[in-house]
Amino acid sequence: MQSIVIEGGKRLSGDVKISGAKNSALPILCASLLAPGEHVVSNVPELQDVITMGRLLENLGAGVQSSDGVFHIDTENLAKDEAPYELVKTMRASVLVLGPLVARLGSARVSLPGGCAIGARPINLHLAGLRDMGAEVEIEHGYVVAKAKRLKGARIYLDTPTVTGTENLMMAATLAEGRTVLENAACEPEVTDLAACLSSMGAKITGAGTDTVRIEGVSELRPMKYSVMPDRIETGTYLAAGAITGGDVRITGCEPAHSAALLTKLRECGFEIEKGPGWIRLKGCDRPRAVDIKTLPYPGFPTDMQAQFMALMCVADGLSVITETVFENRFMHIAELKRMGADIKVQGNAAVVQGAENIFGAPVMATDLRASASLVIAALAAKGSSEISRVYHLDRGYERMEEKLRGIGARIKRVG
Repeated sequence: MQSIVIEGGKRLSGDVKISGAKNSALPILCASLLAPGEHVVSNVPELQDVITMGRLLENLGAGVQSSDGVFHIDTENLAKDEAPYELVKTMRASVLVLGPLVARLGSARVSLPGGCAIGARPINLHLAGLRDMGAEVEIEHGYVVAKAKRLKGARIYLDTPTVTGTENLMMAATLAEGRTVLENAACEPEVTDLAACLSSMGAKITGAGTDTVRIEGVSELRPMKYSVMPDRIETGTYLAAGAITGGDVRITGCEPAHSAALLTKLRECGFEIEKGPGWIRLKGCDRPRAVDIKTLPYPGFPTDMQAQFMALMCVADGLSVITETVFENRFMHIAELKRMGADIKVQGNAAVVQGAENIFGAPVMATDLRASASLVIAALAAKGSSEISRVYHLDRGYERMEEKLRGIGARIKRVG
């Protein structure tokens, strides 16, 4: 099994180019199922989850070719309506084929999803929304089975602003008869990016990026030619890496507006932040000030940056309280950070972090995607060498991380 070895204590400096957003690319690839023909999707990151999604589309009968971040997807003839357990079990985003398949084919059989074990992420809101749109939906032997001659527009209230639920129902509604209104919809930039992609295919969508999204159904859509937006979580991860080493890093190919909550907190820590169209520069300080964060749906502080920010707080001056309100199991990285000398106490859904002047290299184990990134960040600042095992988690969400970190001075290598 592969692992990553990092020799800590090296100040990072230089430019990092951000890849396309994983959490935007996956639903956009699924959207290709809505229209027959050849779709072209560019700026797609080369990640394990993306490879899995490509295999899933091929399993459904699509022709998939990819090279240098460009996907050509031929969905003229779909042979199946089933997403099998073998492909879905490792990636929760696989459930995003459900809405498009029901909308275009009138039926879908999709295994209940897997993914990182960071907490309960039930798809009941997806299913309730499809039922509101007239679909017959059952759970049979671990599979969601949905059928509808043609979906009907409906007013759907989401109990929580679920990102994948908003995306699934938005895609389904594009081919439904009449108007669909999604209330308490997720406002994340990835939802807005999907809406822009669907609009380029001929969908009629207004309100994406707000909590009320309206979709006027159309009889058919056309193939897309679309470029995926930059990854805001990758942006934040490399900012945190530069910050924890007291470095001077410039993030390019990003969208600064998508990282507003994080940038506010980094400024509170004492880091100097500059930004312009498509770039952010962070200049380090001797030691960051401890600040509190609370994860919230966008535009609040992202749960996907909580673990990385906690690593930064482990070397901050003072006491910080990190409150997780989105996923109940998203503190699994704490036990591994404590192996590196971090002083962290958990109180319910809050972690109290007493910053230390130094943390120390140690063998640690990744438990999920963002936890693995937090261990990399901590190792960059630690005294001595760290070995991070189970880095397949990292490969699900970060494209060429070792190469990008080496480019700004990190002493990092993959072994095994």
